[in-house]
This record gives sequence, structure tokens and C-alpha cells, in this order.
Amino acid sequence: MMTIIIIVITVIASVMAFKKVELLYKYQFNAYQILKRNQWYRIITYGFLHANWDHLLVNMVVLYFFGEALENYFNYYFGVAGVPYFFILYFGALIFSTLYDLRKHRDHYHYNAVGASGAISAIVFATIFFAPLEKIYFMFLIPIPGIIFAILYLYYSYYMSKKNIDNIGHSAHFYGALFGFLFPIIIKPQLFQLFLHHILNF
Repeated sequence: MMTIIIIVITVIASVMAFKKVELLYKYQFNAYQILKRNQWYRIITYGFLHANWDHLLVNMVVLYFFGEALENYFNYYFGVAGVPYFFILYFGALIFSTLYDLRKHRDHYHYNAVGASGAISAIVFATIFFAPLEKIYFMFLIPIPGIIFAILYLYYSYYMSKKNIDNIGHSAHFYGALFGFLFPIIIKPQLFQLFLHHILNF
């Protein structure tokens, strides 16, 4: 249910921005506008906007499948606190995943970003934390144990963020993923033993 709520809001906001580009300009991530003009709302609103239909569709499909699984884990391990923790994870990742770019691009007026990828990376990695050996179908075809996928994803995101050769927010992916993996441990440190138990049975 939590996942569906986020998807519905994101789709509505993104479609509105597709139709009214001024909404995109007003609410997208822009470090200069955030820091110099105190438009702090942008560190949340950017995550509900997307560049195009392909961008939106891919993010929402990934969010749906991993978000539904993570809701079940949160409900099981955190009980009634699972609902607020899920939202704290999502919104916390939206913010945390921007911090590197907030500093890096603080003087770059023309640097903008949109998309929920940082928060979705957090959802994916939190899910992997609870089931590190569960298969993830890379490109919907190749089955890879979650923990192997996680290592490759982190390496690729870090490498590409340093290369800076495309228009993708790899640093947001990287830091969002780290936030998602660490979040369950911060909330309930004993869960790390569960993770180790899974890994040792690889």
C-alpha cells in the first residue's frame, strides 16, 4: 500500500510536469537554487518528477516490485512501526542521495536533476539486505544473487560518477543504495546478524 501511494503521487506529479514545463523548472533539483535562494523543498520535490515517460516507467516498475517486497520485510521485522519506517527510508534517501551533488554543484546554476532513482536504489538495497541471496533478474533476463548485484551496482555507480560522461545521476544511485542498506541496521542493529547468517550460507 505504501509503495502504491508513492507511485500514484509520483506519476501524477510527473505527468503534470510533462504538461507544464514550468513545474519542472520550479521543483527540480538545483543545488544553486537550494543553497543560494533557500529553496530547500527541491531536495524532496525533485524525486517526484521525471524527465520523460521511459524514465518514469522504469523507476516505477522497479519501485513496485522491490517496494512491495520491502513492505513485507518491514511489517515482519518492525511491526506497526514498519509503515513510518518505510516512508522515513524513502524520503530520507531522497535527501541523503542529493548531499554529494548539493556540495559538488553548489555554484553550478545550470545543473539540474529529476527522478526518484536515489530513493529507489535505497528500496532495492534495503530489500537485498533482508534477502541477499535472492535472485535479481538483471535486464529482466540474467539471474544474479542480490548481494552480487549490489556489489556490481555500487562499483558501476561509483565508477560512472567519477567519469561523469553521461546525463545520469550515478552519485545519487550510489549514496541512495548505501543509505538503503544501512537503514535497517541503524533502526535495529541485531538485523546485521541475520544478514551475516544469509551470507555465510551462500
